[in-house]
Amino acid sequence: MRLRKLLPLAAALVVAATGTACTQAGGASGGQDKVTGFRVMVPNTPGGGYDVTARTSAKAMEEAGLARNVEVFNLPGAGGTVGLGRLVGEKGNGKLAMQMGLGVVGSVYTNKSPSTLQDTTPIARLIEEPDIIVVSKNSKYTDIKQLIEAWKADPGAVPVGGGSSPGGPDHLAPMLVADAIGLEPKKVNYVPFDGGGELLASVLGNKVAFGVSGVGEYMDQIKAGELRVLAVTGKDRVSGVDAPTLKESGVDVEFTNWRGVVAPPGISDADRLAMIDLYTKLHDSEQWKQALAKNGWYDAFSTGDEFASFLQKENDRVGGVLKALGLTA
Repeated sequence: MRLRKLLPLAAALVVAATGTACTQAGGASGGQDKVTGFRVMVPNTPGGGYDVTARTSAKAMEEAGLARNVEVFNLPGAGGTVGLGRLVGEKGNGKLAMQMGLGVVGSVYTNKSPSTLQDTTPIARLIEEPDIIVVSKNSKYTDIKQLIEAWKADPGAVPVGGGSSPGGPDHLAPMLVADAIGLEPKKVNYVPFDGGGELLASVLGNKVAFGVSGVGEYMDQIKAGELRVLAVTGKDRVSGVDAPTLKESGVDVEFTNWRGVVAPPGISDADRLAMIDLYTKLHDSEQWKQALAKNGWYDAFSTGDEFASFLQKENDRVGGVLKALGLTA
């Protein structure tokens, strides 16, 4: 069965609280106090999509007067599953959250992680984001059709880099494109990196033929003319990016990544509601609306049980895709 039939990713694959540990440290909800003592783990390297999202949200929280001195720290490794293991080990810690997304869902399978997202406490899904197909300014590829012709002719000689492990968004997107153009996904020479920050150097240095990453991660380099975007994977063009969609280019693929926040298992109901309240207020803030526009992100906000249901569906879907690709048993 063709991969596109297994992965119909159309445009997106788609409370107040008191008396919490956060409020004891300075206030997390309802009242006038700002949240203090809140930490956000990023399970990959600086400069990647999780890192950009976490630091952008922390800054917006502070500028909106919702929190003070939010600590964002990186714990990379194994496609995000090192950080996931740390989070699960922090049972009951109501002051810690982890920025995550579709990439961690796949990494749990491909890295055979003993910890899964079903072991965590779902807090909120924040954004969706189209991926981009990108090359350096010195690349010989100047448009997506030229790249596809070379890729089909000799897939092994056209390595594609992505900022996620197999099963993550930067892996799934080129696999979908390969399937759509008649290229067997198993022949794709995919080179994984631990986040878009690590991928960037290889794209700029032409060590991979092209890269696939989130648009928000590379907006500065795109505006500076260091990177050339050949196509975007979403249903619409991205403001500020001079590139067509894949569908406009004759490739029948629409794809968006998503990112959200989970907390350790075993936190109190009060702590869980306080975190949901914090991210709900962030979502409603003018600072966050400006961040969405600046980074080319789509609002995909959902919380609690709704987000938990979405996570379970994504887990099942990605597991099926990876099995079809022969990457899991």
